[in-house]
Formats: sequence, structure tokens, C-alpha cells
Amino acid sequence: MVSLRSASLARLAGFIFALEALHVYGFNPNANTNVAAYWGQNSYGNSGGTGQQQQSVGYYCQDDSVDVFPVAFVNNFFSTGGLPELDLENFLQSDIETCQSAGKILTISLGGGGANPSFSSTSQAQQFADTLWNVFLGGSSSTRPFGDAVLDGVDLDIEGGNTEYFAAFVTQLRSHFDGASKPYYITGAPQCPFPDAYLGSVINAVGFDALYVQFYNNDCAVSNYNIPGDWDFATWDNWAKTQSPNPDVKIYMGLAAAPAAADWGYVDPGTLTPIIQSTQSTYSSFGGVMFWDESQAYVNNRFDAAMKSIVTSSSSSGSGSSGYVQLHPNGDTSKCLDVESANYANGTPVDIYDCNGTGAQNWIINEGTTAVQVAGTNYCLDAGDSPENGTQMKIWECYSGLAAQTWYYTSDNRISLQNQGFCLDLTNGSSDDGNVMQIWECTDDDTNQVWTE
Repeated sequence: MVSLRSASLARLAGFIFALEALHVYGFNPNANTNVAAYWGQNSYGNSGGTGQQQQSVGYYCQDDSVDVFPVAFVNNFFSTGGLPELDLENFLQSDIETCQSAGKILTISLGGGGANPSFSSTSQAQQFADTLWNVFLGGSSSTRPFGDAVLDGVDLDIEGGNTEYFAAFVTQLRSHFDGASKPYYITGAPQCPFPDAYLGSVINAVGFDALYVQFYNNDCAVSNYNIPGDWDFATWDNWAKTQSPNPDVKIYMGLAAAPAAADWGYVDPGTLTPIIQSTQSTYSSFGGVMFWDESQAYVNNRFDAAMKSIVTSSSSSGSGSSGYVQLHPNGDTSKCLDVESANYANGTPVDIYDCNGTGAQNWIINEGTTAVQVAGTNYCLDAGDSPENGTQMKIWECYSGLAAQTWYYTSDNRISLQNQGFCLDLTNGSSDDGNVMQIWECTDDDTNQVWTE
């Protein structure tokens, strides 16, 4: 029978309430702004994390950050009674409906590190495809671990074993998907060295909808982006356009969500911002970002929300072709609005500092009504609950429509707190490094309130 490893963890009800107010965009298979997050293995807890452990997947479906959750893993294809074995923590049947009603998709992921899946013949591969269809997808079986809930496809994270008959397996799955009452998806998670040692021949033989290429734990990791010959997204893009049986396949940039999520190759959101946005604008096969895993991302200063912000901000008007700008006091391009010590956390002061090209000085801002968001993060310029002359500026987690974070970028380059009469102000007119910014009553011709890009 299908086995489930369960754990009961408390939910943060107050935070959920705040997130429910946000608009949820949902998965679009043709977009280049999707975020996929593996869920199910509690990577954070199992790597020694002592903070908030993995929550039920429905907990993470209550804001816009993630569009796709590969549920990890089926690590044994033929367990008791010839049925697949599911190695998973704290899953609820109702979570599937919660996530799907928010426009997200959940797929069942096969394999994972340490698994060695294989088929002995074409017929066995086809039989296993039939089993997955009946147990997790649109078929029927007396053994369905999630009851009547229906997942949205199958992901292949194959890092061992023998993949000789996997093309037959995928083809059989497709035979069930064709003509089904809803879309189903086939994805894979190859390592970034091309061709992948396990999935290389499979993805050349049958069409996949998306590949979550793991750009970590290898020389081609995103951490080696600036090393010629290492970073190879261009190679995967070329494969998508010239070799893939599905010419519309999407390539996702697979990342480690925290330092402990991979052996090596983690890159922080500020550094990732220009890398992701350049890749997004350069390669038409780019589908978004994938990361391992959601439990790590959530406790790493909401790495998940930062990734969503990066992939969706590049088209923002008023923030340049890179998707972000530096903000200078009264045209002084040697000085920048800055997150103190690059500490992305609630309450960190916003100061003035010598421009240094770091992510702590990259802001997303639009003309007119706007949030003023730290690029590549889910933190926004925040004036607090009781703004008044001299209120010091800080960053706080972004909330759509929150008065303390709703600004108006005027045509004369002032950043005013909308409908409240206060403007972002260079405190005491001083450009000394570390001077924390304030708000002050908006005043015509006050150069302390002029901010240029």
C-alpha cells in the first residue's frame, strides 16, 4: 500500500490571515514568471534547522509566491502489493483543493536523491504509468492516498537507477492525458551538466512540458555565472529550440533556496536579481525559477516570495530594463537609498550610503501609485502604523494595499506616502553614510525630498 510519513505542526494563523488578502495569480504554462518549489521532505528540519519546520502544503498556497509544487517523493515504484511508496511529511487531502482553487498545480515527483528507480521492460513501465494514473491522477483505484483529490501531473527527479524504459513510461502517461477533462503536465529535474546522465536520453525521446534544471551542486551552478564555460543555461535553451520533441518546452532555473539546501551553489536573492532577469529577457525558453525546497525557502527570509518578485518585476514600468533602479538624493549619483547592512528583515532601517552596486540599493518603483520594493526580496519601504514628521524609514514584508507601504512617485521626483501628506526625506539634509531616512511633511522646492533614478 502507499505509505505516508506524517507530522503535525502548528499553523501561523495571524500571518495566514494577512496573506489571504493578497491576489493570487496562478500557474500559466506558457509564462516566463512561474515559480516551482519542491515540497514534502522537510529539508530544513532534516538538515538540522531548529526554527519553523515544514508546514502542510496548503499553508504555502495562501499567497502568490509559488505556482507549482512537485510533491516529493515516490521513491519506491514497486512496494507492498506492487504499489508505489510515498515518502512524505504532513500532507492533507484538503490541501490539494486549497492549492488548486488558488490557481496552483501539484504534481507527484518520482525519485529524488538516493532512489534508484528502474523498469525491467516496456510493459512494466507502461503498467507503472497506469498505476500512477489510477492512484494519484485522473483514474480510479481502491488505493488513493489523497482520496478523490486529483494531482496535476508527474515530475521525474531521477538521479540514479536505469532509465532505459522511461520513454515508454512517459508515452503511456501521455496516452491517459490526451483527451482528459483537465490539463496534466510532465516535468523533469535534470542536473545542469549537459546532457544529463539519467534523463538525457529520455528528454530527447519524448516531450516534456518543463525541465527544472538543477543549477547547483555542479560546476555549471548559478554561483559560477561569471565563469566562462561553466554556467550553461544557453546550452539548455538551445536544446529546447533544436532537439526537444516538444518545441514549446520551458526551462526553469533550478536553485538552492538556502545555504543548507544544497552541498554548494546557493546564491542570495540580491545577487540573483540581475542574473535571473537577464536570463529571462535573453532566452525565450525560460519558464521561471525552481528551488529546493519550500521548507528552506520560507525560513530564509521568504526566498520564495523574493523569487516571485524577481521574475515578475522585470516588466514593471518605471524601473528600467533591469527591473530595478537606484534612488539618489537630489541627483547625487554617488549616494544611494540603502537597506542598512543588507539585512533583509522586518524593521531594518533604510539609510543613505555610498553607491556600491549591491542588491541592498536596488529598488523597484513605478510612476504614480507604487510600492517601493527591495528588488529580489519581499520587503518594502514602510512608514509604520502612525506616520508623522520624523518617523524613521524601515523595510517590512510587503503587503498589497497596506497604507504604510503605498507611495506615490510624483512627476517632480518626490516619493510621497499616498494621501497622507508626507514625503521620503533626506534626514537633516545629510548624505553621511548610515543616516537613516525619515518622512516629513511634503514641501514644494524642498531638495531633501527629491529622489532621482
